[in-house]
Amino acid sequence: MADFRDRPSLEEMERVKREQALARWVPKTRLGREVFEKKITDIDEILKSGVPIKESEIVDQLVPNLKNELILIGGRAGKGGGIQRIPVKITATMHKSGRRFTTNAFVVVGNEDGIVGIAKGSAVESRDSIEKAVKKAKTKIMRIKRGCGHWECSCGEPHTIPFKTEGHSGSVRVLLFPAPKGVGLVADNSSKKIFRLAGIKDVWVKTFGNTSARINLISAIFDAMKKLYIYERSEE
Repeated sequence: MADFRDRPSLEEMERVKREQALARWVPKTRLGREVFEKKITDIDEILKSGVPIKESEIVDQLVPNLKNELILIGGRAGKGGGIQRIPVKITATMHKSGRRFTTNAFVVVGNEDGIVGIAKGSAVESRDSIEKAVKKAKTKIMRIKRGCGHWECSCGEPHTIPFKTEGHSGSVRVLLFPAPKGVGLVADNSSKKIFRLAGIKDVWVKTFGNTSARINLISAIFDAMKKLYIYERSEE
């Protein structure tokens, strides 16, 4: 009888799957060919140039330690009449042949060191929608600016954001404030996922609007982080 401890972990399975995909990769874009031929070996070179990434394998090649987290955007009836959150949201449309169901997934990817991306994927099967979201999120990554922006902290380490920033998405408005070292992530569980993958360890978050719409909430936080990136580009 095989020992369950000999089974590969989920991270190991993801790594093997990524390596197999890279082994089969045939670049279709000029940027992909330059990465494949190792003419470009740094993801920051691509992000600073502003050239759009159209192949997720480019990110797999240059950022092999990228992780991903699912945002629980779906819900179903739980025990006692409450709502149990699930990773995918199921929608139905009526056709002549009957109802057709579609699953939607929302994913955050990041390397826990300043690179983060988000995306939504749709497919008939849950697994396919998650894979689509992960691939799309890899093509939408950006580098955010981190620092030590709170007046009570002068450690000089990149543990929080350098200044106050604001983001919008739909009816949701988000304010991000720098926090001193040790405060942690003062946010809800869904928001903590994008901060952790972005490499932000301390931050205060203030939200307005319908924050139960998780996609708008995470998109608003991403928009606020994007403004940090824009300010970084303007300083160069």
